[in-house]
Amino acid sequence: MSVKLDEKDLAILLLIQENSKLTANQIAKRINAPITTVFAKIKRMEEVGIIKQYRAILSAEKLNFGTAAFILAQVSYRTKNGDEAPVSQRDVAEEIARFPEVQEVHIITGDWDLLVKLRAENVDAVGKFVVDQLRRIKGLEKTLTCMVFETVKESTSLPPTIRKTQSKV
Repeated sequence: MSVKLDEKDLAILLLIQENSKLTANQIAKRINAPITTVFAKIKRMEEVGIIKQYRAILSAEKLNFGTAAFILAQVSYRTKNGDEAPVSQRDVAEEIARFPEVQEVHIITGDWDLLVKLRAENVDAVGKFVVDQLRRIKGLEKTLTCMVFETVKESTSLPPTIRKTQSKV
């Protein structure tokens, strides 16, 4: 199903991405539209899944999770003794995603199979996670941990070019 977005829809999406606490009245004033129109458009975009959810972005540093790491992981598709069923890349990714300190898990192409983003208290906590939890997952062949020194940009927002696109739902 394809959903056509008009200029008002796109303006609403851009404002909500910047600040999801804006009221419908505030949005209506900014885009010069009736509040009932804004309510209806937001509800429609929620129903069709364009707006998936609203959430707060917390300060990892202030909550003692200031250490970030990206972990590349390789999956072994064959079992050691050959008696068990082959390991699924998706199953391994889903198991990694269950850990609360894991923020993202992506199935990727190239020499590595998975890219994992992790937040922890410090480098020692990252090491303990990798050695004591991650490497114990069945089917995980090897990992490469990249510590983040500094984050220049981190965002969940889609670029402003969404103005020129049409959503397919």
